[in-house]
Amino acid sequence: MSSRPAAHVPMSGAELALRLLAAFRDLVDDLHTELADRGHHDARPLHGFALQAIGPDGVTAVELGDRLGVSKQAAGKTIDALVDRGYARRDGDPGDARRKIVTITPRGHEMLALSAEIFERLRDARAAGIGDDMPAFETALRALAPDVGSGLDSPGWFAR
Repeated sequence: MSSRPAAHVPMSGAELALRLLAAFRDLVDDLHTELADRGHHDARPLHGFALQAIGPDGVTAVELGDRLGVSKQAAGKTIDALVDRGYARRDGDPGDARRKIVTITPRGHEMLALSAEIFERLRDARAAGIGDDMPAFETALRALAPDVGSGLDSPGWFAR
């Protein structure tokens, strides 16, 4: 008796959304487990979004709030957490003494570099589990979400 592959059963839109979210959560949770093992036990998923949003040139709290889709006050709390953990610092703006510019510290850059390295390993492990279907999966995912940059405001988007 031969075994036939199971027939494809389309998933609902809600199931698709929940499975994409679950896959994201699993990937990020695995990242943070390894980051903790590598000296970044205090890093949180929001911190990665915030450091990406700060970028190479730095930002003000208002700019960070806009990029993350959160209020200036929420951005300020995130900045406080990043500064307290050594991932970012506040400096005076040489052009305007009233403004503070938030930039990424060497520890923050280290965490971002480790994250990139770990994400590559996690991607490879998931690709091994999917096998020959991985290129088609990645092509489909790029079609579903062509603008990767729009995800930076996810912290604020979830709260809307």
